[in-house]
Amino acid sequence: MTMTDSDLRTILRQTKVIACVGISPNPVRPSHYVARYLSLKGFRVIPVNPGHAGKILFGERVVARLSDIPAEARVDFLDIFRRSDQVLPVVEEALDALPALKTVWMQIGVENAEAAALAEARGIRVVQNRCPKIEYQRLFGELRMGGFATGVISSRLPG
Repeated sequence: MTMTDSDLRTILRQTKVIACVGISPNPVRPSHYVARYLSLKGFRVIPVNPGHAGKILFGERVVARLSDIPAEARVDFLDIFRRSDQVLPVVEEALDALPALKTVWMQIGVENAEAAALAEARGIRVVQNRCPKIEYQRLFGELRMGGFATGVISSRLPG
């Protein structure tokens, strides 16, 4: 299913709790700064990464797997930072472990038709090959022309 800007806007307005699979504590990694941005925008971001379980990121304890997130957390959005060939088991676990799930979002470069079909068959919206940070900025007026958030576009050196 193709998502329109209206669909994406609705998803981002309705989302409250995001499980971010494949998050990194390294601040230069996209999974870190995307999750940090989303947390600063008021979303609760629950980090999921077995290699960093127990650490604290954005005020939340990193869990090893989706099934470690208590149902009362009410995760409604799954953000996947994994290779396309690793998405299916993540989505399968999410469908079993996250009863409030409404959206599966695969990051830029990540697509998996089988996982998408499985989620959609359960009535869950699926977004593939997009970034929620970029879409949030684009749809809610934080990006200027050219895609920069600085408001200043120049190749001139200061001074």
